[in-house]
Amino acid sequence: MSKAERQEEVERITAAITAAPHIYVTDFAGLNVAKVTEFRRRLRGAGAKYLVVKNTLAERALEARGVTSLNEHLKGPTGLVLSTDPLSAAKVLTEFAKENQKPGIRAGLVDGAPVSQAHIQRLGTIPDRQTLLAMVAGSLNNILAGFAGCLEALREQRSAAPNA
Repeated sequence: MSKAERQEEVERITAAITAAPHIYVTDFAGLNVAKVTEFRRRLRGAGAKYLVVKNTLAERALEARGVTSLNEHLKGPTGLVLSTDPLSAAKVLTEFAKENQKPGIRAGLVDGAPVSQAHIQRLGTIPDRQTLLAMVAGSLNNILAGFAGCLEALREQRSAAPNA
């Protein structure tokens, strides 16, 4: 790869990183082409992108954006998950890694803050927005049903008591 090609690649990676405020660093060793293609397809469905990168070029691109906290994780076969939504990308990454034992999650950057592998996995277990809304609605329904039951019991108690 010539110097001009490397510079062009760094600019391409920098542009992709700049467009995505959330970055997850992965180790894709052991994934065949079919699995990487399936992983990319799932990420695209979640609005994310997967880039297989050369570590030195990724390091330069991250430094151009002012990010140095991920440099220590750029070792070996490296792929970057780039997303505008940290939850959906983490969910796809976590589920795919659980199914296939790969890609390995190394670290990430969420809203400019470095996060650990454990943090990314926790993000991946948070239910989606619709599920959370359904859980809140169910909780509110239970509270209101309990309150209505208390009011009904109070009404029955007062109607049964003799007027004094």
